[in-house]
Amino acid sequence: MNKRDFCRSLWFLLGKFSFEHIPVNVATWGTAVQSTTYGASWYAHNALDGLSYTFTHTTLQTDPWWKLDLMKTYSVNRVTITNRYDCCETRINGAEIRIGNVSSDVTSNPLCAVVSTIPAGATYSYSCHGMEGRYVTVNIPAASMVLTLCEVGVYVIFPGNLATGRNVTQSSTIGSWITEQAIDLDPGFKQPSSTCSSTNVQTNPWWSVDLSYIYRVSRVVITNRLDCCPERINGAEIRIGNSLENNGNNNPICAVISSIPAGVSSTYICNDMEGRYVNLIIPGDSKYLTLCEVEVYGEGPLLKKTFLKMKLKSSSSLSEPVICLFQLQSALVERGFFDVTLQWSQPPEQEVLRKEVAPGECVHTNRWHYDGGT
Repeated sequence: MNKRDFCRSLWFLLGKFSFEHIPVNVATWGTAVQSTTYGASWYAHNALDGLSYTFTHTTLQTDPWWKLDLMKTYSVNRVTITNRYDCCETRINGAEIRIGNVSSDVTSNPLCAVVSTIPAGATYSYSCHGMEGRYVTVNIPAASMVLTLCEVGVYVIFPGNLATGRNVTQSSTIGSWITEQAIDLDPGFKQPSSTCSSTNVQTNPWWSVDLSYIYRVSRVVITNRLDCCPERINGAEIRIGNSLENNGNNNPICAVISSIPAGVSSTYICNDMEGRYVNLIIPGDSKYLTLCEVEVYGEGPLLKKTFLKMKLKSSSSLSEPVICLFQLQSALVERGFFDVTLQWSQPPEQEVLRKEVAPGECVHTNRWHYDGGT
């Protein structure tokens, strides 16, 4: 299975679950540095590689520190630290975990927690209660200390993003820049080719997410790529509606993107526009549409009720109306209508028709009519 098919299958499965209260480890989306490095292989990024046998290691110094730049501000739910298993487990004792937006002074950001002790090879979790910051630091405020870490995790909850896990399509795909990467929560600051979507160069490139139901969309957030080409997003239209005419690109416009600086997330207010499909399209020739993250926020789903008055011709008795509803619903499913619930608003009534076919003979036909609700 190639990467594109794997991602599509994965997101199909994940789309059946809610991401609203599932913490996501965003640590690997950032870059790490440390105050000093001992030897040739004890690098700061070893704390982000997911391996239990690689570690960070400073030299013996005063106030050693390790710092993670998440590249943007997050509300941090918790931080996890895994201690090295092979030796020196007490070196982590007294370490401070700090979160904030100050980069130059690692001790000036607010304190999340102080590590008293972590057994060798164990992982401890420290709740940070939604502290906001771009930088996460671990430091030991003392003289003649060594800071060594096996793994660091930073967990964030992404509440209310309607686009996460939904079905997405785009007009074309260049290389590995598949459609689903625009809703993978990763803003793509480190490896955009594996975390952002992009079309080929073409006329009127577009990207679309199917929210599965109709929502009142309050705002859409677009994150532009950091590494290059921020001007490619200029002129993109955000469209929201229920029509699939022209792949949804004829739906009403929420906003037109004039520009988004590299690596920035910009918010566009849509004033509760109703729609199932959210599209981005750039009108014009020789255009790329590159998206590192698309977030959709709003209320819903909006459930619509419709009342129908119908006449049914049947040779069988409708003394059990529930059976008839089951047959009707099965017929709708066969025709692709999965999100419809049928119920009687009043019991059906029988109507007997007589039609003469020969002198002295007649045929009886049962007809049933009802006022029904869907």
